[in-house]
Amino acid sequence: MGMSVRDVATRAGVSVGTVSNVLNRPDKVSPHTVDKVRAAIDELGFVRNDAARQLRAGRSLSIGLIVLDVSNPFFTDVARGAEDRAAEDGLTVLLGNSDENEDREAAYLDLFEKQRVHGVLFSPVGDAQSRLDALHRRGIPTVLVDRPTTDERFSSVAVDDVAGGYLAARHLLDTGRRRLAFVGGPRDLHQVADRLAGATNAVDETADATLEYIATDALTVLQGRQVGEAIRERDAVERPDALFAANDLVAMGLLQALSMVGPLTVPGDVAIVGYDDIDFASAAVVPLTSIRQPSALIGSTAVDLLLREAEAPDEFERQHVVFQPELVVRDSTAPKV
Repeated sequence: MGMSVRDVATRAGVSVGTVSNVLNRPDKVSPHTVDKVRAAIDELGFVRNDAARQLRAGRSLSIGLIVLDVSNPFFTDVARGAEDRAAEDGLTVLLGNSDENEDREAAYLDLFEKQRVHGVLFSPVGDAQSRLDALHRRGIPTVLVDRPTTDERFSSVAVDDVAGGYLAARHLLDTGRRRLAFVGGPRDLHQVADRLAGATNAVDETADATLEYIATDALTVLQGRQVGEAIRERDAVERPDALFAANDLVAMGLLQALSMVGPLTVPGDVAIVGYDDIDFASAAVVPLTSIRQPSALIGSTAVDLLLREAEAPDEFERQHVVFQPELVVRDSTAPKV
């Protein structure tokens, strides 16, 4: 059975309040008494119950972070940025992977509420209005991550994905491609819809260009490979000469299917652009052109906004930070000859 604060007080010959002061406000206790209490703690092997202390205080020292897909290195980098910033204030980050599933997302939100987290960083699945309403009613500081919003009740940190989609398609058009295809889904993911909208805007500017939408069930390497295999089987006149993937994982699958099996080459027959510029993009068998997002900065900025809201929820004016994406050109989109 673990030792209690009362046991420590008895061993040191002081009051329970004095032990509490040594643990939490040692500057208020004489050095001699501090030494006595710490000696008793060492002798008894006492371990403080931080969880109980935090619950009594009404708020824990943890921040909840829910991402769409923890296997995507983009979200791993977002989490790293959030962790580094949270650590500066003595906080930890609890990571939840919704896997683009609303039920799992709801379960994590319930868990974080029970844990009385300091706040929630949230990259929601689909239309999350009901879940956002619930967070607001419960008074839980919340920042939307990788998702812009016009809801003035919440701060948000995102990248202009419409601009990113435009950059990707415009680059493909500038290399001489005209039969473009956008690969990714589900379409109710805000990021997918915005990137497709941006690509559509670029194609609409070019009279002889077309844009095909090829949906996937998820944004994974496997889904990209399956689409690539199907494209590989098409007749040349029906095959796109350029592919814009909704993220780098899908782009990697496309690249594998098109460049590693069969007669097609990348970028000779088909150019490919990804999105996120994960570390693997530059190390692919054909280095991948991609749209770069400041992933770690997204995470750290979200924590900044969350801490400011938690400090003064009634006075803090919610902010909507939107970073601009950057085109990173590599071998997968060499100009068409």
